[in-house]
Amino acid sequence: MSGNYRNNHEPRHTIGVLVENQPGVLSRVAGLFSGRGFNIESLTVAETNEPGMSRITLVTTGDQGIVEQIIKQLNKLINVIKVLDFRDTEFVEREMALIKVRADGRSRAEILRIVDIFRAKVVDVSPNSYIIEVTGDEGKIAAILELLGQFGILELARTGKAAMARGKKDIHKKKKNDNGM
Repeated sequence: MSGNYRNNHEPRHTIGVLVENQPGVLSRVAGLFSGRGFNIESLTVAETNEPGMSRITLVTTGDQGIVEQIIKQLNKLINVIKVLDFRDTEFVEREMALIKVRADGRSRAEILRIVDIFRAKVVDVSPNSYIIEVTGDEGKIAAILELLGQFGILELARTGKAAMARGKKDIHKKKKNDNGM
């Protein structure tokens, strides 16, 4: 969902969607994107602290007109409670990655130094590899991947971005008909 399909000239947008936790909701959200030819670069979904609600955080690319169209279409979906575009909002974002990297006798110490510098941790050790867990923003994930790439990344799994507005702005405070904010 990322990588080769990304048009580097289009801005990236992070969107939070509060939905009722019902079967088919995620399918309708994803269908909205695919049906209109929009790409989802990152997608995370989980229950919230509010009973019966889930939060979807997705990243897409496109100009402001496309993103406004996406938000309007999302707001029309049944089971969508609120949509929050993080464009003009200060927010915190994190992603978690599991990275399986080739680790032989000569490289193990250097890999452990990199893990320490990035405040990551080794979660599995085998005779020929480490699995490393790292959490941070997109830049931190990219930086550790670049450094570990010299040893040979054997496998990579990323969670996708989770995002939350800073301060008083809260996705639970207003309904979707209040301009999504």
